[in-house]
Parts: sequence; structure tokens; C-alpha cells
Amino acid sequence: MHVATGRRSVLLASALMGSLALSACSSGSGGSGSDASAEARVSVTPGGGQDVALGAPISVKADGGRLTVVEVKDDKGQKVEGRMAGDGATWTSESKVGPKTTYTVRTTAKGGKDGKGKESSATATFTTRSAPSVNKLTNTPGNGETVGTGMPVSILFDHPVDKSKRAEIEKSLTVTTQPKVEGAWGWVKDWSGQDRVDWRPKTYWPSGTKVAVKGNLTGVDSGEGGWFARNYDFGFTIGADHKAVIDVPSHLLTMYEDGKPVGTIKGSAGSPVDPTRGGIHTVRSKNAAETMDSATIGHGNEWMLDSKWVTHLTASGTFLHSAPWNNSVGVENNSHGCFGMTTSDAKRAYDFLSIGSTVEVKNTTSTKVTDVGNGLEVWQENWEQWQKRSALK
Repeated sequence: MHVATGRRSVLLASALMGSLALSACSSGSGGSGSDASAEARVSVTPGGGQDVALGAPISVKADGGRLTVVEVKDDKGQKVEGRMAGDGATWTSESKVGPKTTYTVRTTAKGGKDGKGKESSATATFTTRSAPSVNKLTNTPGNGETVGTGMPVSILFDHPVDKSKRAEIEKSLTVTTQPKVEGAWGWVKDWSGQDRVDWRPKTYWPSGTKVAVKGNLTGVDSGEGGWFARNYDFGFTIGADHKAVIDVPSHLLTMYEDGKPVGTIKGSAGSPVDPTRGGIHTVRSKNAAETMDSATIGHGNEWMLDSKWVTHLTASGTFLHSAPWNNSVGVENNSHGCFGMTTSDAKRAYDFLSIGSTVEVKNTTSTKVTDVGNGLEVWQENWEQWQKRSALK
């Protein structure tokens, strides 16, 4: 720890209870009194060194005075935000210290209980230890995107998250909406096998909602040797209210805008052997052209077909897409679980549905329960079921 003091301050080079004491005292001072000669004793926690432990915030305290300025930056020049107590005696960072980071703490304080004593300034530095691994996250939707009314906030972690750490991580995540929308976090096992936490509204988003997500995760322990090294901040907007409903027996997809039907499309759902999965799906991605490979859904090398205007629902392979090879589109349900259409109708559905729009499949014979992690399938559960996924329940 390097400490430099200013304005007649005198360095006390001893650490007290793991904190660095920065004191500016002059002879004849009344210490904590209110006379003009009183000076504050400022201490910074964590204390000095090159191997400071992780998992704690930065705290600055002024004994016998009031803090007037606290400025903390990391070695990348990023400001560390914090809050001053009402009495001006303490300041605490909003985030915990991150791994392998050097922090510089600059303070100014005035002595006396009323803060009318001598002014003193000081600088302290310390470096935190490395983490065995750094846990990062991938957020969906991306920053600045406009998405459908069924889109959850989805956060995928690249390292496992221990169940005992989930509550603290969940507390570090905030969702702010305009207008205000009720919702909750739920922990999910992604189709990839990675840990995930999603936030979904109680009901569908109102169109035009502005959503801001913050993850105050720096220095938070995710378990199994993993730590977060940074904070996250992203936002998105809810677009038009476009939904679709597929009635399997009638081979019909109906498009809805603001709750009103605006068009229909004939197509072919899954056969009795491979019926289309039921429930409310969320569009997770779209692809203008791709190859349908039977091996990806457990059918070996039965087919390899080129398709256009592909709208992805489940991660396991429930899609809306063109099926130019099918001579019974709109007449017979004969697919392997997807909803196939003519190329022109597939483009209509593709253009109408945005990522985050919902597609409800009704009256299917499928009895498979679609796991929430099999795509963005948060609407497969009702609100009561979803709330039980929170680590704070």
C-alpha cells in the first residue's frame, strides 16, 4: 500500500484491523472536537498490500470528522461508485472488490464533529488477489435491441454457479422498467447444460416498455472457484404486440396483432409419431436460410433438406419453416415436429414474428413437457410455478 498525505498531514503507517489508517493530526488538536484545529483520522478497508482478499466492498471511515470527498478508481481508470452515509463519517462502495485489480482511494476530510475543523487529503492503494477462474455472462436480448412481448431477460453463465451462491447473485441483479412491470428471476438449466437465470414478467410485456438491466456483480463469488470481475449494464425495448397461435388439427397458424387476428397461414404440423410440442413458445432466433439435418433431432441420416425463412422456437428443434418438399402442406400433419409452410407463407410468418414473440401450439397430441431451458421457454410455466425458481423464495 502506498499512501501520500497532503496539507500538513502526517502518515500513520500502521494498519488497524485490516484497514489502512490515514491520519492528519497537528499538535494542540482537540482530536474529535469542533474547534478549528481538529483533524479527522481516515481509514480505508481493505487495507494495503498486494494480496487483498476478495468478497468485500471498499469502506472509508473518518474518525473525529467528516468525509467531504471520496474518489475510488481501478487500474483501468474506471470509477467505483459508492454511497456516503448521512453523517458524512463513512463511505461504502456499491460493488465488492474485483479479482487482480489495483484500486486507488483518494479522500478529503474535515475534522470536528461539525466538519468545521482542519481539512486533510490522502491517497491509498491496494491490489486484490487473482481468482481461480473468472465467471462471465452472456445476456439475451442484446443491448439496444427491440424484441417481442414474450421475451425474458436471459443471463447465461460460462462457468457453473453453486446453488449456495444463487441468492447473492440474484440480489445483485436488478430490472427496471418504464412503465413499471411485475416480474421475477428464475434459475434455469440451459439446453447447453450451462447455468442460466431468467427474469420474466408476470404477464406479457406491454408494447413500448423500456427495460434496463444491471448486474452489480464485481467481486461476487459464483462458487467452484469462480468470481465475477465486472458489472453489467444493458437495456432493450419491447416492440409490437405480435403473436401466433397454431391449431394443430386444423393445420392453421393465426397471426395476432394487439390481440386481434390479422391473418392466417395453412401448414403442416408434426405427425402422430412426432407431434409438435404444445404450450407457449418464445421465438429465440431466426435464420433466412439453413439446412434441416435429421441427425440434430435424433433421426440419424434420414434427411438433409434446405429450407428458407426459419423461425426457431425450442432449442431441441421445433421450428416454423418453409417445406417445399412437402406436397401435403396445409392438408396433412406429417412433419417431424416442426410447422412447415410454403416458402411465401414461411416468409410471412418470419417477417411478422420478431425474436421474443410468442407462438402457442394448441390441441396437439404431444405429451412432452418442454423444459424452460429448452430455448426461451419461460411461458411453459404459470406464474406460481415460475416464482418457485427464485433463489430468494
